[in-house]
Amino acid sequence: MVVVLTLALSIGANTAIFSVLDAILLRPLPYPEPQRLGSLSQGNSGPFGATYPVRIDRDTWAYLRDNVPAVTAAVVSKASGVNLQAGGRVHYLHGQRVSASFFEVLGLRPMLGRSFTAEEDSLGGPRAVVLSYRLWKNTFDGDSNIIGQAIRLKSVPYTVIGVLSPRAQTPARADLWTSLRPDTSEEGGGDNYQPILRLNHGASWQQANAQLSQLQSVTSRVLQKKYPGARFSYYAVPLQQSLAVASRTPVMILMSAVGFVLLVACANLAGLALVRVGRRESEIATRLALGATKWAILRQFWMESLLLSTAGVVSALLVGGLTLQFMNRRIPEDFLPLGGASMDARVLLFTAAAGIGASLFFGLLPALNTRRIDVRAALAMGSTRSVAHSGTTRTRSALIIGEVALTVVLLTVAGLLIRTLVYLRTLPPGFNPENVVIARASLDDARYSDRASFLKLLSESTAAMQSTGGVSSAAVGLTVPYEQALNYTIKIADGLQAGNEDITNLVYVTPTYFETLQIPLTAGRVLADTDGSNSQYVAVVNAAFARRYLGGRNSIGRHLFSDGNTIEIVGTTADVITPPGFTPGGPMVAEPTVYVPAAQMPSQLVNLAHVWIQPSWIVRTNGKSVGVTRQMQQALARVDPNLPISGFYAMGDVLSDALLLQHMEVGLLTTLAALALVLSSVGIYGLVSNLVTQRRREIGIRMALGCTLRGAMFEVGRTGITATVVGLAGGLLLSSVAVKVLRSQLFGVAVYDPLTLCVVSALLILVALCAALLPTLRIANIDPAETLRAQ
Repeated sequence: MVVVLTLALSIGANTAIFSVLDAILLRPLPYPEPQRLGSLSQGNSGPFGATYPVRIDRDTWAYLRDNVPAVTAAVVSKASGVNLQAGGRVHYLHGQRVSASFFEVLGLRPMLGRSFTAEEDSLGGPRAVVLSYRLWKNTFDGDSNIIGQAIRLKSVPYTVIGVLSPRAQTPARADLWTSLRPDTSEEGGGDNYQPILRLNHGASWQQANAQLSQLQSVTSRVLQKKYPGARFSYYAVPLQQSLAVASRTPVMILMSAVGFVLLVACANLAGLALVRVGRRESEIATRLALGATKWAILRQFWMESLLLSTAGVVSALLVGGLTLQFMNRRIPEDFLPLGGASMDARVLLFTAAAGIGASLFFGLLPALNTRRIDVRAALAMGSTRSVAHSGTTRTRSALIIGEVALTVVLLTVAGLLIRTLVYLRTLPPGFNPENVVIARASLDDARYSDRASFLKLLSESTAAMQSTGGVSSAAVGLTVPYEQALNYTIKIADGLQAGNEDITNLVYVTPTYFETLQIPLTAGRVLADTDGSNSQYVAVVNAAFARRYLGGRNSIGRHLFSDGNTIEIVGTTADVITPPGFTPGGPMVAEPTVYVPAAQMPSQLVNLAHVWIQPSWIVRTNGKSVGVTRQMQQALARVDPNLPISGFYAMGDVLSDALLLQHMEVGLLTTLAALALVLSSVGIYGLVSNLVTQRRREIGIRMALGCTLRGAMFEVGRTGITATVVGLAGGLLLSSVAVKVLRSQLFGVAVYDPLTLCVVSALLILVALCAALLPTLRIANIDPAETLRAQ
């Protein structure tokens, strides 16, 4: 039972993590000839010298489409929220804009209807939409006559031209797809397109890369501005590699961790098997004396281990399946591959291989120990022979050292990630997150494409929420702290950096935004109701912006340029933490941010922002938030009954979403480290317990000759403690190499953090002392007089 349970937990964990790794890195994408699919990457020989997936603008897309004959290309926009009116209701959905060639490049054909034409993908062309099977089934009741019908999407009529099959999967999870219509006057302003390439038959990726190198001449204007003097080179990478870029490092870390757990488990089981061999030494000697070969003995031991491993593998499949179900529910969608992770034939083969490998490790090692048995001595001693000889004890001690060393590595990695998460969660937020409730809705809607209707919605909805009982303040902002803001180009108008242009965070807000979030004002004034479209354009900047672009001096009265307007800085606020703009999964930091009145935002910029970002309605309650979400929904419905809320959030939820990857890593690695610690403690307990049994007669004689109980306990227990200390030293040395892989995952904590190493060492020694002490307590039951009479 111990063997089967240990294998079930350790191999089951390996099965679950390998299923994720298989789905992300190994399983072919669910498209025809997936090896011919690629994405566009960009190498930068400038200040960053990095390679990363690239997004392109309209001009680069036009060149890629028309001047790279080795590939057929498509581009897609980032999936965003859209509102659909159907069946007398308004539904909030996820939509994605795609080029006409998107479905053809992926090799997908609609189950009903067709895909987009070039005319529908051009400026001023017909508005068309392709539905997912689930949307077609759930919202339109599977109506086969839907093709050719008009539906209202974003308050604009779209013609349904196709429905995908239930098995069709696209790289981004979406409910519907509309034509891209790439132009600066269209949705998204002709920017942020992600390319997908299909290698044409008869062409090679080398030819494609040679043609892609010419893209440098039309590379994104934004990148050229941000990295002046840098040289960019474009080349193709496999689409699967591009989709896995964010999850590759975390999943490899997790796979290494579960591999360590399996090694710890095998070492533990090998130690138990050594005891079993010792107890059967007389039997083995008898069989050898009667003519059995050592190969027959060795084969029997391995077959017994293989039988146990088979039971362990069957149990591991159950444990792995349950663990995988839990992970599919809790792991971020962006981390999981298309279709989620599942157990396929490759996973089953891996599990079987892990079971066979485990049986070899903990079966053959003890079996080889039988080669040292002295048949004559074993038969002469008979049943009075010790349970195990010193060679067995040394072997078991070596296994414990290995277990402890691997456990130290896992504990150190988990400790560093815990420290990182604590650091990120306890960063001073720069505002008061308590008693704040947020509602989001998509304003990527034709009804709010002009400034007047947009401002009317903000004014009336915030007033309605402000008048709700229990609400002390209400506001609207394009984004809130802990969220990625809109990246926009701002030019410094005066001062030492006059003329400098850079991309910074831009947030439109209503006047009560700073009051509602309680963001401290450090200089000047906040935005006011009088800051309208007919008054001087103004902005409030945070301290990080002032430090980076204004020399940290008094910024009041300084000016910025944006969209042909001169903007006067009228106030400075404290920093609030947000994710860095160009580092997905990075730490929360104080990014330079410009806050502008929603009333002074150009309509084109508002529409551009709403394509990617859903604005937030923010209320601060008087302490009790029970029923506030229902009241917020009713308040918004009174102003616009056809505007669905996509979700409600507390500020803690927003922070947790921003740190979702860190939470997942900490949870999984802490669980694995705890499992390894338990297995190591069981191994130490087993080693010392076996020594107590083995040396029972010796201990009785020593105590009869004057040895104290404490001395006898120390004499036996020090074997386990010594193995722990040596393993701890080896583990710390191994950790110094292993943690280098974590550099990109650690924030606010050093790779060789003294506190983490001290806590890990103290925890391991404490557990080892307890594991070694408990079996030595049995020494108190030894009667020296009875031992002497038995001798």
